[in-house]
Amino acid sequence: MKGRRRFASAALLGALILLTAGCASLPKGAQREPSSALDQTQETRLGRSLAEAVAQHPGYSGFHILGSGMDAFVGRMALAQAAERTLDLQYYIFHTDLTGKLILSAALEAAERGVRVRLLVDDTTAKGRDAGIAVLSSHPLIEVRVFNPSAGRSSTGWMLNAASDFSRVNHRMHNKMFVADNQAGIIGGRNVGDEYFGAQEEVNFADLDLLAVGPVVQELSRSFDQYWNSEWAYPIEAFRTAASDPAARRKGLENLAAHRAAAQDSEYARRLRESDLLRRLFDRTLAFAWAPAQFFADPPEKVAGDERPVKVVNLGAQLRPLVEKAGSEVIISSPYFIPGKAGMQLFTQLREKGVRLRIITNSFAGNDVAVVHSGYARYRKDLLRLGVELYELKPSLGAKGKKSAFGSSGVSLHAKVFVIDRTQAFVGSLNLDPRSVDLNTELGIVVESPALAEDIARKLESLFQPALSYRVSLGGPDGGLLWTAEEDGKEVRFTSDPEVGFWRSFSTWILSAFAPESLL
Repeated sequence: MKGRRRFASAALLGALILLTAGCASLPKGAQREPSSALDQTQETRLGRSLAEAVAQHPGYSGFHILGSGMDAFVGRMALAQAAERTLDLQYYIFHTDLTGKLILSAALEAAERGVRVRLLVDDTTAKGRDAGIAVLSSHPLIEVRVFNPSAGRSSTGWMLNAASDFSRVNHRMHNKMFVADNQAGIIGGRNVGDEYFGAQEEVNFADLDLLAVGPVVQELSRSFDQYWNSEWAYPIEAFRTAASDPAARRKGLENLAAHRAAAQDSEYARRLRESDLLRRLFDRTLAFAWAPAQFFADPPEKVAGDERPVKVVNLGAQLRPLVEKAGSEVIISSPYFIPGKAGMQLFTQLREKGVRLRIITNSFAGNDVAVVHSGYARYRKDLLRLGVELYELKPSLGAKGKKSAFGSSGVSLHAKVFVIDRTQAFVGSLNLDPRSVDLNTELGIVVESPALAEDIARKLESLFQPALSYRVSLGGPDGGLLWTAEEDGKEVRFTSDPEVGFWRSFSTWILSAFAPESLL
């Protein structure tokens, strides 16, 4: 969320100011050596360990839920350690904090074993950090590319470029995937950073990923190749700010190794060593739900914006027919939620069929993008009049030490998930808001598995309990909103957004007047 907050604020400011002079231009003639996912990786250790199960479930893919931040981090480290030929990472945000550096160190160790590593990051992470990222790409088997970069590499330069080239820069690559040997991959809502893996002392993100094996992994790899080889992916070396002398590169790699060594004594590293996920993956005792699955992804051309007449069927449009077929129930988790006209039409159709519709999003106090909350708030009464059940996650999950099914105590919602009729589940990077649907590139998997769908539904339902979320209704004065929850075992009610002061409410109201819904 932090990355989105920074980008949303900067993008809005860039749209409001008219600074068009002195803008830099993107590097001309950047050399992009095309590459693709390697096939014939069945003979790798991962391929051999999965071969029997894949053969027993022809046409099906296997899925294992990574609900807690620790499991999600361990899953990525396990794949990095298991990889023998290829490692492909695609992320919107890639922090170089404790967990980020550990993952980079694992990628570096993989390269030392002879593994080809490709890292594709959105410019949201890369700008201003080119030199640090370029250190990794100095290894002959590691290549780093930046997606849809700004010509200006500093914050000021970015603002200038955003103002003059706003239709392009406003589109971001929001995709997240981690694929090893074209045999196993992780997909979901998590970026790379301490707050996504439960490593922060304060607030972490409640999220959900899937560890996937089987045929669907090849679809992930094909999507990665599309982005990697597209004209919007620039080698990090194309930017002069990324250049560094050999001594600086060696020093950077040494620092990465030193960080990994120092982290061995941390509490987080101890918990990592205690995990047996990798062992269970290799000895075939890790439980997978085997089922048909569909992989969906926006094409990289979506970032072209209005610059060219590209016809792109957005991910939201691809998924809508699946939701329209719901017969009894839809459960939605979207940390940023602005249904818009199209969403309201869809929800009206579902309610007219008698479909129970439950939605959980962040409360105003728990949403770090206040202006986005203002976009959502416009729809609350209309949603409730339709009979939609609306929940807003508290900024902390109740009492200190209390844990949810997502494995964290103080959290902010980040899971982008929906469950249809407890038979299908979507897990991916897509928020139900205009930015995800119309501007950013997104991806996700729909799994047709009653067992998996039921498991995910129960995880979401665990957040509905009044100790963790506010139930929003129309029971307030004069037909206004009412927030009902539980504190210390007692019911509490609020007639305005809980835990939000006057100044935050007032400033958000002012800012929302200048924020078109299409940008949120």
